[in-house]
Amino acid sequence: MFTPRRYLRYFDWASFFLMLTILSIGLLFVFSATYTPQKPFSLFFKKQVVGSLIGLGLYAFFSILDLRLFIRWGFWGYFVSMALLLYTFVGGWIGMGAKRWINLYFFRGQPSELIKFFLPAFVAFYFAELEVPKYFVDYQFSFREYLFPLATLALNFVLILKQPDLGTALIVLFSGLALFWFVGLDRRFFLVLALASLVAAPVLWKCLKPYQQKRVLVLLGYGDEKKERYHIEQSKIAIGSGGLMGKGLLKGTQNKLGFLPEDHTDFIFSVMCEEVGFLGALVLIALFCMLIGRIVYIGLYAKLFFEQIVLVGLLMPFMLSVCINIGMVIGLLPVVGIPLPLCTYGISHLWITLASLGIINNIAIRRFYY
Repeated sequence: MFTPRRYLRYFDWASFFLMLTILSIGLLFVFSATYTPQKPFSLFFKKQVVGSLIGLGLYAFFSILDLRLFIRWGFWGYFVSMALLLYTFVGGWIGMGAKRWINLYFFRGQPSELIKFFLPAFVAFYFAELEVPKYFVDYQFSFREYLFPLATLALNFVLILKQPDLGTALIVLFSGLALFWFVGLDRRFFLVLALASLVAAPVLWKCLKPYQQKRVLVLLGYGDEKKERYHIEQSKIAIGSGGLMGKGLLKGTQNKLGFLPEDHTDFIFSVMCEEVGFLGALVLIALFCMLIGRIVYIGLYAKLFFEQIVLVGLLMPFMLSVCINIGMVIGLLPVVGIPLPLCTYGISHLWITLASLGIINNIAIRRFYY
């Protein structure tokens, strides 16, 4: 039986300190991005600090929670999250032209974040309930057994896309498909899906909102620098002007003079590049790579297949968010409003990220159960 002393002994301190370091960097640059001489500690920074402390409590809670209990309740939490997604169309809060949030009295939350958190538990519980061998050795599910989870994934993709939130919808879709690939869905399905998407590309293009089409066109070099291209041009200027060593903390002119939009949210990485330069940005990217590598290492040594399902399902949104956010602020991907995990201001996303990392640490601890 595991005692508190043994939990501390088997606690994955490597991933914890990597996570804590990235979180501290994020807090530092939320402070910098929102700093003014008249009000050094902005409301955004204060809320992010409180949110981080609560998030660390969630990290600790999910690190010690019985993983089977999380999977069992997460299965039903997935459907509750779907109901909340539907509710956003009726009672959701509109911000920046999108209806993605619901008011929970003391803060606004995004149900789509809960979908990312509970999707792995739903998949793990669903396939575990099919009464297959404990370790899934050489077992192949039939395509019919994938139909229900595939249908729920497609429904969630459409609901999030309609908010509209293309970036999160794609992350949920790719994370879910990666899970089904990992479980063993026939590779021909993914080939057919890719070919069908390619053939239907003109129709899918027409389904995008006009502003979403403009963002894709901006990536291809179209648009006015003072209109459609404004965000990405200012981001590139901020990143390039930082040089090798940066201008120094609180000295980023693109940020402080108000040229860089969404400086404490979507474009927080641009603020970092301007103030600490290429070397500082490289350190942050290295920390993300080390954390992701550590999580992969934990997954390789997880004993049970359902633990690996949960780990893959929680790792994918984290990894995709890092790649997409950095890619979009440097102009390699369209601007789709994806936050940089542990760095971007945003309470609901921060809590879900820390809770997810807590579950992954839980899996790391459980390696010593067997």
